[in-house]
Amino acid sequence: MFGNRCSRTVLSALCAALVTVLLASCSKVANTATDGASPADDAPGSVKKPNIVYILTDDLDWNLVKYLPHVRQMQEGGTTFTNFFATDSLCCPSRSSLLTGQYPHNTGVFTNNGDDGGYGAFMRNDNEQKTFGPALQRAGYRTGFMGKYLNGYRPDDKNGTSKPYVPSGWDEWDVAGDGYQEFGYDLNENGKVVSYGDDPEDYLTDVLSKKATSFVDSSAKAKKPFMLEVATFAPHAPSTPAPRDEDTFPGLKAPRTDAYDEATRNAPKWQNALTPLTPKEKKQIDRKFAKRVRSVQAVDTMIGQLESTLEAKGLADDTYIVFGSDNGFHMGEHRLRPGKQTAYDTDVRVPMVVTGPGVPAAEKVSQPAENVDINPTFLELAGVEPPSTVDGQSLTGLMRGRPEDGWRQAVLVEHHHAASKKGDPDAAPEDSGNPPTYRAIRTSDSLYVEYADGEREFYALDSDPDQMNNRASSLSADQRASLHRTLTALQRCKGAESCRTASRNS
Repeated sequence: MFGNRCSRTVLSALCAALVTVLLASCSKVANTATDGASPADDAPGSVKKPNIVYILTDDLDWNLVKYLPHVRQMQEGGTTFTNFFATDSLCCPSRSSLLTGQYPHNTGVFTNNGDDGGYGAFMRNDNEQKTFGPALQRAGYRTGFMGKYLNGYRPDDKNGTSKPYVPSGWDEWDVAGDGYQEFGYDLNENGKVVSYGDDPEDYLTDVLSKKATSFVDSSAKAKKPFMLEVATFAPHAPSTPAPRDEDTFPGLKAPRTDAYDEATRNAPKWQNALTPLTPKEKKQIDRKFAKRVRSVQAVDTMIGQLESTLEAKGLADDTYIVFGSDNGFHMGEHRLRPGKQTAYDTDVRVPMVVTGPGVPAAEKVSQPAENVDINPTFLELAGVEPPSTVDGQSLTGLMRGRPEDGWRQAVLVEHHHAASKKGDPDAAPEDSGNPPTYRAIRTSDSLYVEYADGEREFYALDSDPDQMNNRASSLSADQRASLHRTLTALQRCKGAESCRTASRNS
């Protein structure tokens, strides 16, 4: 009898324990359904939201991608946007657009310095809180920004605070001012200015690589999702390579495309003074191109190291890696000496490659996309609703292989001729060809440009992919009116719905 009571007691205890386990299990299922993601466990890298690593290069155009093996592997394992454009082929306006998701006419940043440009204009127009950093931090992300921020930014700038200023929204801030030489620079490291010298270990891209992998490691230990932007100064001039890469690619020459050293037919008058390239200039272009190739080898090495770190920490399957550039760079095309700032594809069409969860391998997306799409894309990946004030559209559907009905038909390019060259690392040399203020639209098959001086350009890309024959004078009155309407609507648009509607009127 005593044994039967004991058996019943044990049985009751077992039943109670079983009920507890079942209730806990049901609770976990309910939580999973509510959160839309599996709950975190104790394993390193277990997160409810995906991580985002954004590698942004400076002045890198498509002709450098063939020299970047890790980027080519990203193309094989992910999706490439073949028609991705910058809102301006100039550093600061472009970076302002990708940070905020807004066109230059809404950020107020059109140049690299002066009243309408640079870090000063960015701050005066209250753009800092529009960036994706604060929004992702509020969503529970660890956020990191490393490398180049905006032209005119100084690491020792206190911005009214008691110590070197760190913008809100960033958990890790390791940002340089003038880092173009890759040596002898200062970094604002979370509010402390640290100086670096000329030793091989001070090479800026390598320093950023170490800090980036450290950030990934600390995020894995914290078991929190993270967003990291690493903005290199490479391959911007002077295109200093890492010491180990100085002797690579001997004898390399710049690409000789159909546009190389060829004059634009029916060219706008700002190109009238351009003469054929001299043999000396061609050699200089070849040397500069080889230096650009050498300078990005460290960027490619950094990508490989980040990939290895993510794999080692068990984070690779939960992380989106995005590779891109702020603008392109011409080197002899249209007889233009090395530079940027035009509306031609050499300058505004830039690489954009994505790998990560749900991204199909070896896919290409041809729909027109733009750097204003970066901000809403990162927010949507993090489960954050992009604000209606962004001008861009999220690319998450396209990069996951889903069709997007009603996608834009045109992207906007806005450029102001700089009032001053003083202190501007992108100031155009006198003989390079320096366009006046213009606005332009690029569709899947055409480029249309309106200059402030009244001139026009139009290129039909199906028959003229290098944009060498300006056919603006052959457009009918109806064609000119339609292009002008679309361009005007885009330049006046404000917010996602307004800009989406304007972009579909071409």
